[in-house]
Amino acid sequence: MVFNAKKRLTLSAGVAAGIAALLEGCSSTPMAPAPEAGPAAPAGSPASTPVMPAAPAVVNASMPPPAPREFRAAWVSTVANIDWPSRSNLGMARQQAEALAILDRARALNLNAIVLQVRPSADAIYPSTLEPWSEFLTGQQGRPPAQAWDPLQFWIEQAHARGLELHAWFNPYRARHATARSPLAANHIGRTRPEVVKPYGRYLWMDPGEAAASQHTLDVVLDVVRRYDIDGVHIDDYFYPYPIDTPNAAGPEGVALDGGVGAKQELEFPDQASWQRYLLGGGTLDRAHWRRQNVNSLIEAMYLGIRKEKSWVRFGISPFGIGRPDRRPAGIMGFSQYDKLYADAELWLANGWLDYLAPQLYWPVSQAPQAFDVLLDYWLAQNTRARHVWPGLYTSRIDNSAKAFAPEEIVKQIGVTRSRSGVRGHLHFSIAALMENRKGIADQLKSQAYQTAALTPATPWLGAEAPAAPQAAARRESNGVALKLSAGAGRPVAHYAIWSRYGAEWRFAVAPASRPVLLLADDAAGGAAQSVVVSAVDRLGNESERINVYTRS
Repeated sequence: MVFNAKKRLTLSAGVAAGIAALLEGCSSTPMAPAPEAGPAAPAGSPASTPVMPAAPAVVNASMPPPAPREFRAAWVSTVANIDWPSRSNLGMARQQAEALAILDRARALNLNAIVLQVRPSADAIYPSTLEPWSEFLTGQQGRPPAQAWDPLQFWIEQAHARGLELHAWFNPYRARHATARSPLAANHIGRTRPEVVKPYGRYLWMDPGEAAASQHTLDVVLDVVRRYDIDGVHIDDYFYPYPIDTPNAAGPEGVALDGGVGAKQELEFPDQASWQRYLLGGGTLDRAHWRRQNVNSLIEAMYLGIRKEKSWVRFGISPFGIGRPDRRPAGIMGFSQYDKLYADAELWLANGWLDYLAPQLYWPVSQAPQAFDVLLDYWLAQNTRARHVWPGLYTSRIDNSAKAFAPEEIVKQIGVTRSRSGVRGHLHFSIAALMENRKGIADQLKSQAYQTAALTPATPWLGAEAPAAPQAAARRESNGVALKLSAGAGRPVAHYAIWSRYGAEWRFAVAPASRPVLLLADDAAGGAAQSVVVSAVDRLGNESERINVYTRS
């Protein structure tokens, strides 16, 4: 899918002081909203950075096309300093500068969401009374930053200022990572409740069979939901740990890229005490089903708890990408999250216990035993409740290893997602490959896949009421059309969707509601905008009626 990217639109948050008295009586004619379209991309930035929106098609010179919709995100890992911060114990200014560089790159590439790891290993990158500061942030677990600040709050504020969503990513059960160096802090669960934490290889792991362990994770997640203005809660694939003693080539944090084929005998997870307690209490499930039930209970409680606290915060889960053995398509091989990690993602979809599923489809389209497109179709077939399915892409496999991807593989996989009507988004693991522009992947994404802005898809099961149309004023300036926007009465607004017409072409952009003063700049090729249409979009992606805020006389 290729869009015209030859013209520019500047969204300027600092349009001169002379715009303070924008026209009060300008035309604001309501327009019926068009149906949602397939993907296009984001625009705008906190400063006056040029962006390149373009209309996907010329449909009607008097009516803008539908708003392009696609969830475009990147994971930002804090564990082992994979993505941020670049190393532990940097000063606040350096950590903030690195965060801003990531957010600016995401915005420049026309992504619209960041999935930030806030809990790497039963620790925190934010001030918490429940868990210690992460050593990956400060250099020693439990030690606060030298300068008092709240990294998560900073990320949220700066992401929202750029029109990006911020999803808080939690590892549900890992208690200590293999790369950890400092001792456990006094308030770490391994110290406060050592009976619920088990060693597994070089890791410490909270036992999902211990109710206190799952309750602790639930408390941590809901504490963040209550205290922070996040857009989503995100859980990764670490439920029960990946089996140890396999000869597999490892992917990010131990993902087996060959699907576990040829695995040696596996080390048993040491949950004998909790398993025996279950049996003595009258439990009738076999051990595998009991383990899955332990995880299911947490997932259900988490979804219901988030809904109770804030109805607009979406809950996403990113399981290992191969489906359960008794359902998988012919020719697909390897272990699954169902039989090895005891995560019944198919059940979660069937019960509607999540708002989006991001299965980690970390294999090439041509790798038949784990083919990307076949696995994507598998998850779509399980999605009977019509939740969002946004696959994870292994963009960081663009490297110099023997199994490296070419950048074209990722572009091809995005094309596969866009060919499926049930898929309107994807996530990149991880932001590092995009920051480094490995083998030109960032350039290819910008020129071939993300030429324009995109709204995230709506989530109607959480609420479908549209916000009121925005209030708007506009006037012609010497270098463009100045807009001043404000939300109408009623539901809060997250973004403004903006269409501007140059000749017969409509161009699309998105601006955060926190930046209501904009300049639609003239461009050398198309001159001045002839018409401007705006709508308001809430945090669930619901769009107001559109209003015509400017028509050149």
